This record gives sequence, structure tokens and C-alpha cells, in this order.
Amino acid sequence: MVILSVNINKIALIRNSREGNNPDLVSYARRCIELGAQGITVHPRPDQRHIRANDIAPLAALCTEFPSIEYNIEGNPNAEALGSYPGFLELVRQVKPDQVTLVPDSDDQLTSDHGFDLSGDNSLLEKQIAFCQELGCRVSLFMDADEEQIRQVPSTGADRIEFYTGPFADAYNRSEQEAKDSFLQYSKCAQLAHSLGLGINAGHDLNLDNMALFKALPELSEVSIGHALTIESLDMGLANTLTRYRALLADA
Repeated sequence: MVILSVNINKIALIRNSREGNNPDLVSYARRCIELGAQGITVHPRPDQRHIRANDIAPLAALCTEFPSIEYNIEGNPNAEALGSYPGFLELVRQVKPDQVTLVPDSDDQLTSDHGFDLSGDNSLLEKQIAFCQELGCRVSLFMDADEEQIRQVPSTGADRIEFYTGPFADAYNRSEQEAKDSFLQYSKCAQLAHSLGLGINAGHDLNLDNMALFKALPELSEVSIGHALTIESLDMGLANTLTRYRALLADA
């Protein structure tokens, strides 16, 4: 079985388009959990255009009500304090989530669109990973399906990788053969990561259609899905959408 962690950034974006607190993120996350989600993911950015700093603790408190539910905070470990945003690592220190997914995106980036390049000096990243682990957090690195880069991950001390699956989703949309070719590359990298002792997560542009293929990725433990799940929920309703994801991933 592959764990489904629901990324609620898009729900926060909708909330932020008006004054007030509608939709309420804690209520939405609770409903996702009650409908079968096994984790909640947030990606707070310094501009707080979706998840805000003051969302982090209430969502952490919610997840502690459910011992089997995983709280995953993802973001750039170099993101510094800005206004009411205290800095990414400070948010991690405050709530000590189950998992921290480190992502190399810039503060003004629209969305995450590439993995870490570990070919240079990784001493700062290694310290950041150790900092999170000392708090009791599992650490995952956002990575491309690049075998040479995957080989560098163990030296950083990270526990897992999260594959950036945007290229797979794009290939899937182009043709069946390109989807198969892309999936083969991800599979090779997954097998390599597993052989190196790394856990394997995945996320970005995965949906009910392409997950039918991607769920077969060797040693896949967890997927984080938000954008597509939100859109699919508009068509099918949240309950039906989550039921379909759980059924799809149950035999993965």
C-alpha cells in the first residue's frame, strides 16, 4: 500500500482570495483524514501566498489527534524570515513534523519544478538535514529522476527522496510510449535509491489517470497530491475523489 498525503496548498490559496477563513484549513484537513487520507502536506513559502505561518501549528495539532496520520512540511531550507514568516527551519523547529521534505525552489518561484543538484558543496544542506533529524523528523530530498544525482543523496544523510514527477506527467500527456519510457527511467532511479537504503516518495502533477501507471514504481512508499486532487474534487466531490485514490493505491 502507498500512503496518500493530501497537499492542502490550493485550498489555502482559495481561502486567501477573500477576507476571513473560508474554507477553514483545519476543517478541510480533518475531513480529508476522515475520508481516508493518511497524511497532510503543506508547503509554506515566505510570501505566504497559500499556506501561512500561523496555519502550521493548528494543522500539527490536528494531526496529533490521529496517531497514524503523518504531517509533512516541505519547503526550501534556505528560506529566511520575512514579516510574519519566521523562516522555514524555524517553522520545523516549532512543530517538529513527522517528515520534512526539502525542496530547492526560490522564494518567488510559481511552483517546485526541479530537484536538488548535489554535484557541488553540500555541507550546508547536510547541516540542515541533521538539524531536522535531531528534532525527530524524517527528511526527504526533492530529486529528479537522475541516477547520478541519486547516488549523491546518502552522503547528505537524508532518509528518503521525493521524486519530482512533473516530467513523467508531461510524458504521460503526450503519448503512451513516452509515458512508458519516462516510467522506466523513474523505475531505474527508484531501484537505485532503494539499493542505497533510501525510502521513496513522489509528487507533482500526479493524478487519478497517471497514478494507474506510476503506482507500480518499485518501493514507492508515499505520494503527495494536491493540485490535481483539488481539481478532481470539483468534478467528483472530495469523498468520491479520495475513495478512488485510496482504492487505486491500496494494491500498489
